[in-house]
Amino acid sequence: MSQKLGVYICTGCGLGDALDIEALADVATAEFQVSTCRRNPILCSQEGLESIQQDLQGGAVDTLVIAACSPRVMTDVFRFPEDKVLERVNLREQVAWSHSPQDEDTQMMAEDYLRMGIVRARESSPCTPFVGEDLSKKILVVGGGLAGMTAAWEAAKGGYEVVLVEKEEQLGGYARNLFKLPPHVPPYESPLDLDLPQRVEALSSLDNLRVLTGAQVSQISGAPCMFHVHITQNGSQVQERVGAIVLASGSVPYPPEKLSHLGFGQFPDVITAPQLEQMFQSNSVKRPSNEAPVNSVAFILCAGSRDPEHLPYCSSACCVESLKQARYFKEANPESAVYVIYKDIRAHGTYELLYKQLQKDGAFFVRGTVTGVEDDGSGQLVLSADDVLTGSPVMTEPLDLVVLATGMVPSTAFGEAFMAQSPQEGEEAAIPVDTIRASNILNLQYRQGPELPTLKYGFPDSHFICFPYESRRTGIFPAGTVRAPMDYATAMSDATGAALKAIQCVEMIPEGKALHPRSGDLSYPEFFMQRCTQCKRCTEECPFGAINEDEKANPLPNPTRCRRCGVCMGACPERIISFKNYSVGMIGNVIKSMHVPDEYEEKPRILVLACENDAYPALDMAGIRKLQHNAWVRVISMRCLGSINLIWIADALSKGIDGILLLGCKHGDDYQCHFIKGSELANIRMSKIQETLNRLVLESERVRVEQVSITDHTELPRLLDAFAERVQELGPNPYKGF
Repeated sequence: MSQKLGVYICTGCGLGDALDIEALADVATAEFQVSTCRRNPILCSQEGLESIQQDLQGGAVDTLVIAACSPRVMTDVFRFPEDKVLERVNLREQVAWSHSPQDEDTQMMAEDYLRMGIVRARESSPCTPFVGEDLSKKILVVGGGLAGMTAAWEAAKGGYEVVLVEKEEQLGGYARNLFKLPPHVPPYESPLDLDLPQRVEALSSLDNLRVLTGAQVSQISGAPCMFHVHITQNGSQVQERVGAIVLASGSVPYPPEKLSHLGFGQFPDVITAPQLEQMFQSNSVKRPSNEAPVNSVAFILCAGSRDPEHLPYCSSACCVESLKQARYFKEANPESAVYVIYKDIRAHGTYELLYKQLQKDGAFFVRGTVTGVEDDGSGQLVLSADDVLTGSPVMTEPLDLVVLATGMVPSTAFGEAFMAQSPQEGEEAAIPVDTIRASNILNLQYRQGPELPTLKYGFPDSHFICFPYESRRTGIFPAGTVRAPMDYATAMSDATGAALKAIQCVEMIPEGKALHPRSGDLSYPEFFMQRCTQCKRCTEECPFGAINEDEKANPLPNPTRCRRCGVCMGACPERIISFKNYSVGMIGNVIKSMHVPDEYEEKPRILVLACENDAYPALDMAGIRKLQHNAWVRVISMRCLGSINLIWIADALSKGIDGILLLGCKHGDDYQCHFIKGSELANIRMSKIQETLNRLVLESERVRVEQVSITDHTELPRLLDAFAERVQELGPNPYKGF
């Protein structure tokens, strides 16, 4: 069925003053023979929307091209039935607001963008969502500590069936050994009792929550809303079909045996914070060496944390835990001597009041590094430290007890020789080879591995800036200290967030909608298998394990795992992967629709392929601030830079385009790529393109890859201008005019 395309041009927000609207309309009617082309002074007004709706309802159009503001704004206003194709052309932020009004180059840019939008709309078709069979909305929570119990409670109270799996015979996890919690209610000065038994009892009262203790997940296969879970419980087998999974397996303390330089293992009265907590819980706070009462104590903070030889990162909760335990002693005996040796006190938020209370109590705070732990000859211990604030060494009075605030290591990465390492370029994990990789938590039947891929230091987070709770396996959401170091209150809040993400997953997947970051996207990759060469590029490069292989090595897609990034499309050398609204042929034709002046006009053309997650929004933000950039630029929004197929570079160069700039998210240790490794893959692919250009005696500098953060909007115009200057120095593309 042929398309009925309508073009709607807004003249408001300065567009009518900056552009020749009639010339724009001629592009639609004369060049593309569009029968329906309307102008409106405020297209987002009720009057403007009614004109579009009338055309839709009357059958005059079924494909819309709206030439107005950025596609990132007014998304709630320009919302039409899902069986209609909508293409937004950004004439406001990236043309009228960022270029000189009534200028020839500005007008040429606007006309090109309209051409590109019309071609893109013509190449698109309505998305048909993928909806699987026998879908489940049940939620599995792995781990029965405070975070796991909170996630299970919140999901069950939301009306969803929940299965909670805990490997121990009792719920509570680490919290079972707690005496009290840090204060999180006014006046924030004294530790609070833990209501763990009441929490457990409340869980048991929920009819839609099934608790399996003494149980472990032995296998998980399938995909979101189609996960098939095998659980071993006390020798018996339990099977569940679930829609989403919350991983709340917690963390383990850093092994204190590695801290012999702080006296652990050498002196019995050097203990860890968890050991002290159990002493208070059992009402038996005595010196391990002789069971004498404890009247003087020192806390060594960052014991193993923020140390390149042990845990390079801050374990977040240690300071607060030590302040809480120091308060135990001061509440029990105000005359007890309490020392706190710290690098930095990180008592954020209301915990600052607990810190101030201890100062009032007379605790001694020493900012410095412990240089020695010695026996004073009478059986007591003495600490020496370098005081940073005074610049002189200090020594404590004789101590009955020394407490090490050991850090936390996620349960997904631990071992006898845990050492944090930064991933090399192109690598996914940061786990050293001599570290035991926990493979008995989820036991995923994924070709990419049995557990969640981990980031630096072994935490299975996905995108710490924009997408907390997400992992690199769709539908599996880490929460609590397995995701990142955090205190108890934060872990419970974190678990609530993960439960909400799991609920979002089981509600959106049955509608065929994608999760983050293209939330609500109804498209999914389609494979033309007749031309597949079984090269495995798509299965290897998919960041989310959304493509398996059958017994003949053909790609086997899992649509509900897919996040619609298009990395597989960019990877495929045969170009057999496409989306109904995003394909190799479509973008190639969009590039070819640009008007490229000949070399004598001295108007070079620069193609910018910009990631929709950081680079494109940054360009919009520059336009909002009226920051101008070179008018030779033509921007095409990419789902991810990793979706770029190399044929587009060839298309652009053969078209006569003089320079190609790829703007992707930052990657590396402090990565921001919303699709994990798309930007990195694009960089690798472009290095190969540049080698080819050099062999063809075509300057490789014509193709450049840049990493851009959304906060770089003030620098981005300068980057575009600098690239334009370099392109002008290189001269016209030799293929121009052929």
